[in-house]
Amino acid sequence: MTGPRRQPRQPAPHDLRLRLRDELGRIDEQLRALLAAMDRLQGLLDAVVAISREVELPGVLNRIVTTAMDLVGARYGALGVLDESGQSLREFIAVGLSEREYADLTRVGLPEGRGVLGELISNPEPLRVDDIPAHPASAGFPPGHPRLRTLLGVAISVRGEIYGDLYLSERLDGQPFDVHDENIVVALAGAAGIAIENVRLFERVRSASEQFQRLLLPALPDLRPFSAAAIYRPAAEPSRLGGDWYDAILLPDGAVAAVIGDVVGHDLEAAAAMASTRNMLRALLFDRCTPPSAILAQLDRTLQGITDTPVTTTSLARIEPDGPGWRLHWSAAGHVPPLVIAPGRKAEYLFAEPGLPLGVDTGQTRPDHIHPLPPGSTVVLFTDGLVEHPHRPIDECLDELAGLATAYAGLPLEDFVHTLADRGPSDGHDDMAILALRAPAAEEHREQPHRFAR
Repeated sequence: MTGPRRQPRQPAPHDLRLRLRDELGRIDEQLRALLAAMDRLQGLLDAVVAISREVELPGVLNRIVTTAMDLVGARYGALGVLDESGQSLREFIAVGLSEREYADLTRVGLPEGRGVLGELISNPEPLRVDDIPAHPASAGFPPGHPRLRTLLGVAISVRGEIYGDLYLSERLDGQPFDVHDENIVVALAGAAGIAIENVRLFERVRSASEQFQRLLLPALPDLRPFSAAAIYRPAAEPSRLGGDWYDAILLPDGAVAAVIGDVVGHDLEAAAAMASTRNMLRALLFDRCTPPSAILAQLDRTLQGITDTPVTTTSLARIEPDGPGWRLHWSAAGHVPPLVIAPGRKAEYLFAEPGLPLGVDTGQTRPDHIHPLPPGSTVVLFTDGLVEHPHRPIDECLDELAGLATAYAGLPLEDFVHTLADRGPSDGHDDMAILALRAPAAEEHREQPHRFAR
């Protein structure tokens, strides 16, 4: 005979609360770890996007270091680029050092891949060191170098070959680098290798494009008594052939012709159209001693009749003798105005009716304009790529260019055009061309036989 069945013992409410609290704590830790992992993943994606936006190799390398530091919270970061032997460093980009520390390090010589750094060169596997001075390969620190304790090193490969090594040191929270830091930096290094290869390809394409563009542009002839200088700068983006061009020639009647132009578009078609337009204009200038407006009208009709040239803006000028000095006789087809700097005066834009661009309406005439050029004056023709900025008003950019031209008008002409190109208000999103001609001073004019036909 059996007795009554004993009921199982129920946990006390206090025990249930403890178990529930433990379980909630465990879930909270898992959620925190998941959120931290998501944050790191998002940080990695943001870093990859930021690196891929760079179009210059130094910018890419510096961005790789700074984004790696941000991802793991490191105080110091560096990237060592291997030399051709693959056994030592030819370049070392260091971030996080103070100016004094960097100066001290430069004075004794930047690291070449010895000591602990050399471990990663000889064995390109991820390296984590919790105590650098105690590492068997440690060679100490040079004078002025911060005393580092921890290190995380990861190799960067480009097309299957080791390009360099990424080094991080000293987490901001004082902890050594862990496996999570290693994994995120390894992932970044993979993206960095692709970014480095892309920017090297970009530089090759840009160099080839720029060389091709320059082959289409003329070498300026001897224009004495005038001096002349020109510069062409391609857009910062890859594979962007441009339609900007310039030219300056002596004409059969003794005048000097100067032209600047811009074919709409950034491709091979624009570059080809630029070349054909420039050559056609040269032929018309030599064939006809007519005002610039008439030359542009004939050029417009010819282009429309026998080519498919896109819309083109241009400014055509003749520099003709006028008493003791000269005069600028010009006509424009939708182009930005010339800039003139007379000795002792501020730079002045010759604002006037610009006329329609070429390729719009061959029936519309364009006006001619005349402006005196005192001895020693400088005439600057340029394309809009010099003064366009997507985040600034065009008037503000024009004023800035005029200020630069005034400030540096005393430079030799080659230095002058390079200064305008280097310091101009453009952000480099478009190609640019600058052509400058300078009249001799009054005493030079008297000393030289005049080359202009009267």
